[in-house]
Amino acid sequence: MSPIISNNKRPFRVLFVCLGNICRSPAAEGIFKRIAHDRGLNVEVDSAGTSGWHQGEPADSRMRRSARHRGYELTSISRPVRRSDFERFDLLVAMDDSNYDNLREMASTKEEEDKIVRMADFLDRKDYDHIPDPYYGGADGFDLVIDLLEEASENLAQEIQDIYGPQV
Repeated sequence: MSPIISNNKRPFRVLFVCLGNICRSPAAEGIFKRIAHDRGLNVEVDSAGTSGWHQGEPADSRMRRSARHRGYELTSISRPVRRSDFERFDLLVAMDDSNYDNLREMASTKEEEDKIVRMADFLDRKDYDHIPDPYYGGADGFDLVIDLLEEASENLAQEIQDIYGPQV
């Protein structure tokens, strides 16, 4: 059974989550927004981090540069996950197992736990079971993350569209 559940009278709300909310999750937010828009999906998209280390900062300049090279503008400002996110969002998408586990620890109910998924669950390729953190690596790591996020975002958008049609 898919964790994708929505009230069709409002946008389907997706929160992408990584550790600091400056690399993977803002990139996922920007990529998914574009893909969902291109498909005509009625969605609301945001990103957050399981830590507040970078709160108030824009996405990492290397991630913004890699994303801009692919035609994405990353404009989000880092913020930590809030308790209210579990009520507000229909789906909380973790970039790796640590983020997934942290979100599950924050969840208060089974219903909230059921909203939490891994971004890698939407990858066709099985050589990655998580979206790797490019922060301490070179430019190739940021490009790889964008590749993975594009594939996973296309598949996530398709699943939402298959369940709800274009007007979620």
